[in-house]
Amino acid sequence: MRLFLLGFLLTLISCGKATEEEKSAMPRPKGYPAMDIPKHSYQSLEKGHPFSFEISRQAIVKKDSFAFAEPHWMYIYYPRWDAFIQLTYKSVGGDRKRLDKMIRDSYVLASKHQMKANRIEDAVLTTRDGRKATIIELEGEVATPFQFFATDSTTHFLRGAVYLNTAMKNDSLAPVIRYIKQDALHLIQTLQWK
Repeated sequence: MRLFLLGFLLTLISCGKATEEEKSAMPRPKGYPAMDIPKHSYQSLEKGHPFSFEISRQAIVKKDSFAFAEPHWMYIYYPRWDAFIQLTYKSVGGDRKRLDKMIRDSYVLASKHQMKANRIEDAVLTTRDGRKATIIELEGEVATPFQFFATDSTTHFLRGAVYLNTAMKNDSLAPVIRYIKQDALHLIQTLQWK
């Protein structure tokens, strides 16, 4: 009987201690890769557009390859994260109805994310030199967490949307989203019409 009790106690004591080999075989909690976020630095957009602004040195400008893309449509592409700010430019041509339609279309494009968005908020941003731009922030598992448009109300209209080409959850991408959102806000602050 003593031998049985001793064996039983040794079994209980040894069950609580895993060997190093056993520890490495245990399942680990799901984790996300660490994000290496660089400091912000900017450069001027190349000439040849009816607008100018500063873009991140981490990004490259790519011409929009969509079949119906217009001449000044582009992607501000971040190869490090396979993310981009899509920019579409349209001439207003002094037509108030055309401008109203472009503004409505911007809100319609943002509202297409309502099914997955936890929250959609829009606000008017006043730039340092007194110009206005509308920003739309979308929270949740949406393809585009930040959108904006700016216009001088008579000649120019520029719309932008931040896209992330990844299957990762937006909460784990929060540092990247914040980084690109700050770059988009800098773009708006430095936007000049020609």
